[in-house]
Amino acid sequence: MLDASELERVAKKAKLEEVAVMRSFLLLEQEGLAKIDEMVEKFAEITEEGRKLLESLPERVVLENIGEGIYLEDLNLPDYVINIAMGWLTKKKWIVVEKKEGKTLLHPTPEGLKILSQKTEEEIALERLKDKMVALSDMKNEILENLKRRQAVRILEKTKRSITLSEKGRLLAENGFVLREEISSLTPSLIASQEWKNIDLKRFDIRADVAPISPGKRHFENQAIEYIRRIWLELGFEEMQGPIVNTAFWNFDALFTPQDHPARELQDTFYVRGKRGDLPDKSLVRRVSEMHERGGGIADGWGYEWDEEEARKLVPRPHTTVLSARTLASLTRKDLPKKFFSVGKCFRNEQIDWNHLAEFYQTDGIVVSENVNFRHLLGYLERFLNKMGHKKIRFRPAYFPYTEPSVEAEVYNEERGVWMELVGAGIFRPEVTVPLLGHDIPVLAWGPGFGRIIMEYYGLTDIRDLYRNDIEQLRTMKLWRW
Repeated sequence: MLDASELERVAKKAKLEEVAVMRSFLLLEQEGLAKIDEMVEKFAEITEEGRKLLESLPERVVLENIGEGIYLEDLNLPDYVINIAMGWLTKKKWIVVEKKEGKTLLHPTPEGLKILSQKTEEEIALERLKDKMVALSDMKNEILENLKRRQAVRILEKTKRSITLSEKGRLLAENGFVLREEISSLTPSLIASQEWKNIDLKRFDIRADVAPISPGKRHFENQAIEYIRRIWLELGFEEMQGPIVNTAFWNFDALFTPQDHPARELQDTFYVRGKRGDLPDKSLVRRVSEMHERGGGIADGWGYEWDEEEARKLVPRPHTTVLSARTLASLTRKDLPKKFFSVGKCFRNEQIDWNHLAEFYQTDGIVVSENVNFRHLLGYLERFLNKMGHKKIRFRPAYFPYTEPSVEAEVYNEERGVWMELVGAGIFRPEVTVPLLGHDIPVLAWGPGFGRIIMEYYGLTDIRDLYRNDIEQLRTMKLWRW
């Protein structure tokens, strides 16, 4: 068998480059003097994520902390550790989860208790991989699949070749022979001197080994963003664009979010310290403030005195729905019907962990027409999620301050066996549309973040991996091809 080390040995003995040796072998095969047999073998190699798991396996950490039983709410561990561990602990039936007195009680099973005194099969496998690659044929398929799902291993392929002289080659080797010189390209001097007539040109062999190439390409998250943008454009939507920093008027007041709503507090929303922005024309501000205070003649309102200074605070947008509000305020009756979408970055005061970032991308959409209803809304959501690769979708009632009725779209995560909420949507309330448009008209609206969708497509287990400056990750990440 001729592997990399064997090829290197032959090259040194022949005083040739390894590429030249391999080309010579291929030439011998072409002339019928030798036969090359190839065998591809796959190996598993530990990743940085795998080394982290080997140092501290989340399910072991949780098992060590629950003792004979503990309420989930009392578990003093980082959220990302708990979130990762819970899925694997329940899947492997190492814990029992039950509701008690409104809390979630965790109990270890007998199998779970055994883990405290011995290593898991995943840990044993990672120990083997710590210092060397292991052939896939030497690993349990179930354990390998678990490690792949957790991004703990990467799969590499190695090609081994065996080279055997044919009978013709053996006879020539015994009697001695000389092959004509071959060249890979013509030069001006060879042509001018007519020497090319006495030299053979090397034939190209598409099977010859070449160095791996990392072509230039967009960042994988940008590929996803462009794909999402294309979905809406193909459905006939126009793109909305606008500033990242807006007044609280556009971010909240125009969307009928009361000024004492928890979402407007510092623990959820960033504010630009000490700065205030300008409000739009006075007639629009008056309509919005009257809707908040007294319902604008069509509703009850929130029943408080609206504060203009609160509305002038500057906010890095916590959602791209702010663009929907600004767009609605710019429309007139003669512009309708209209369909708009946006794709943009948002900012929220989140605790950063494997599933949350302080900045993220969101795509919003609105459909403004007298002839649309809730069924159309569900149809748009289903079409979008289908195009994002999700086939198993369900809808359930929800509540948002600025839509009624409201709905959340969920997709089924096959790997974790759970339903995941991806899209919040609804029909804008008259308290939103009347001040902005000047009249009540159905406006379908939605605003999903798509970080989780991107994570699932690329097989990432930590949302922070979307922004790691890992050159190897950028080179090897597959193209977005949904």
